[in-house]
Amino acid sequence: MKILIVGAGQVGSTIVEALHDEHELTVIDLDQARLNALGHRFDVLTTEGNGASRRTLQDAGIADADLLIACTSRDEANLVSAMLARALSKAKTIVRTTNVEFLDVWRERQLDVDFVVSSEVETATAIGRIIGMPNAKQTDVFADGQVEIVEFDVPVDLAHGETIGLPLREARIPGESKVASIIRGEQLLVPRGHESIMPGDRVIVIGSPEAAREWSGIVSQAAAPIDDVVIYGAERTGVALARVLLDQGIRVRIIEPDTARARRVAEELTGARVFQASGLDPDFIDRERIGQTGAAVFAMRDDEINLYAATLARIHGVRFTIAVVDEPASVAVLEHAGVDVAVNPRSVTAEEIVRFAHDPRVRQMTMLEGDRYEVLDITVREDSELVGKPFRELPMTGSLIGAIVRNGSAVFPHGDDMLLAGDRAIIFTESSRTARVERVL
Repeated sequence: MKILIVGAGQVGSTIVEALHDEHELTVIDLDQARLNALGHRFDVLTTEGNGASRRTLQDAGIADADLLIACTSRDEANLVSAMLARALSKAKTIVRTTNVEFLDVWRERQLDVDFVVSSEVETATAIGRIIGMPNAKQTDVFADGQVEIVEFDVPVDLAHGETIGLPLREARIPGESKVASIIRGEQLLVPRGHESIMPGDRVIVIGSPEAAREWSGIVSQAAAPIDDVVIYGAERTGVALARVLLDQGIRVRIIEPDTARARRVAEELTGARVFQASGLDPDFIDRERIGQTGAAVFAMRDDEINLYAATLARIHGVRFTIAVVDEPASVAVLEHAGVDVAVNPRSVTAEEIVRFAHDPRVRQMTMLEGDRYEVLDITVREDSELVGKPFRELPMTGSLIGAIVRNGSAVFPHGDDMLLAGDRAIIFTESSRTARVERVL
């Protein structure tokens, strides 16, 4: 597939990293230094110029493109680029926006582009899933919520039990679930029967929602559900998250230092309590019992302030903290410093966009561990060599079919089950094997 990517920032770079092996990529950006960096790392073409310019798009080869991804930090430029691409080619157009309003306008069919991805909505949705499974580092849902992919860190001081420390063939594995991978440091362990889940491991599980909750209890030392969340910051991401949580029936309190913004959000979100405050005053934290909340999310613009606020909240008793970070490097820093989960909106947005470059049979995908691994929801072809073979006879390749969706219902297969043409297979695989998996199925 020939793909034009407008924007060589973090979103564009993440997309290039995920797609460069299997597609012909051309990256457009105004910053030649960014283009040089991508050109040195990956086998991609680059064009210096304005992606919202007809001439630049033509010079980059839009006439022959199959897909245009407009993912700069400038919403209007992205929209113009996509609309020009529609006029100049038959390419499918994907637009990244940081303004939820553009997503709403597109849903009302008032924007002539194929798909709009909102950084705020994607980030809010990701955090909402994490809050629903507070022991998870990452979680995603497939098949309309019938299948969950969950990534857990097993506490280093967790005692051995019926599941932890035993060979998988002897361990108690929750029904309707499979261990997709065990990650021990930098080592990926294929979960064969003789392998064990040990304290300190990271484990990726595919299963039903009920099984995912059971796994959460196995690896958790305190698994109380969260029904009360405090959000620091009432800008777009904070407001989008508040909407997601309110829809889940979770009580929401928002802390915002800007008076005008706090007043506007209070009028807009009548279901949430909004405080005009910095949230950094220990007396305020004690008076409003912030420490008793189930989780606190730090969605302010400054990563350093988010880290300070999260640390202060933990001192006052908040048991689960999530930070929205601006810089990719801040994810590891904040998590090392004690924040439970750090989410980078640009990475989340890139993940949503990447799926459009996969085989058209891919209904959904998610990236794990910085795109070392992917989970695909892909429809099985009639002529696939795997159709009609019992699962126990399929070769061990490092990829794992964790679930299949047949006639709209999820099935968690056992050894005697078989793939049928038209099934949707939900597969965990190393990213380097994705194209091969798509070809085989």
